[in-house]
Amino acid sequence: MGFLFQSSQYCIGHHPCHERMLHISLSKQVLGAFWDATGDMTEQRLSYVPYLRLVVAGQLNAILGDGFSKRIQAIVGDRTAGGFTLSVDAALNIDQQVALGTAISHLVGIPNFDDMTENFYANFEVRDTDTSDSYLRQAYRLFTLHTDGTYVSEATDWIMLMKLDEEHALGGESRLLHLDDWEDLDRFAQDPLASYAFDYKSPPSKKYSKTIKKTTFYERNQRPCVCFIDQFVYPETLDEAQYLNDLSASMEASPGTVEVPLPVNHLVVLNNHFWLHGRAAFKKHPKLRRSMMRQRGYFRSGEIA
Repeated sequence: MGFLFQSSQYCIGHHPCHERMLHISLSKQVLGAFWDATGDMTEQRLSYVPYLRLVVAGQLNAILGDGFSKRIQAIVGDRTAGGFTLSVDAALNIDQQVALGTAISHLVGIPNFDDMTENFYANFEVRDTDTSDSYLRQAYRLFTLHTDGTYVSEATDWIMLMKLDEEHALGGESRLLHLDDWEDLDRFAQDPLASYAFDYKSPPSKKYSKTIKKTTFYERNQRPCVCFIDQFVYPETLDEAQYLNDLSASMEASPGTVEVPLPVNHLVVLNNHFWLHGRAAFKKHPKLRRSMMRQRGYFRSGEIA
């Protein structure tokens, strides 16, 4: 891997599985210093005391220097990349996972409150059997490409996913599509329905009862961005339904859609305006289990355009 930045504390290089993505690795020395500084920052404390989430971010930034936060903000804000994975060469417990993920997310921006889990982050499991009302926890079917925050009124500029643990999990790779790698972008972004405000409604498990109107395409910095998930959008005409169905089918079939593995204790951060993400189906196993942490939120004013 050719490094774009390398120091004794961390390295930034190209991701081995996706030409747009970058990968960041933190040294064991950084982790040791971070655990020393955050040893009392349990998952419960971070959930109960909001300002401590910024404190752990500040502690990681103090160890790595301001250059680190500026670099990851630049990566997420850069349209040519807009995303990175991060790895640590260590086994982490749940307190350490939440502390590290929270430090990274708060150096990128501020997470929104998650109504589904009634916390600033979601921790959800995928298992062999499931009775949920969305594709999020359904292991053996394709989780189609989408952006996050489609059905909420708060801005969702970025998303972070961290794999906490898994057993008997074959398959289930992250599926990623950068909008600029989609060969049919112009076709759908220039369609008259691209700027039509569709109704978005979430199922009961999301605990968010509002109906939100959002357009499928919009512009930021004079470039097209996307807001879409097939499960929660409610068209009213045959033409609207056909447009959305064709759009989803095109993205799923696009050669720009790439499967990217995410090992345990690795996390991925994506700009939610021009990256779509999904999940490949798992191989059947009666003891399948995967645990994920999700944080998603907004950029601080003036930090990222």
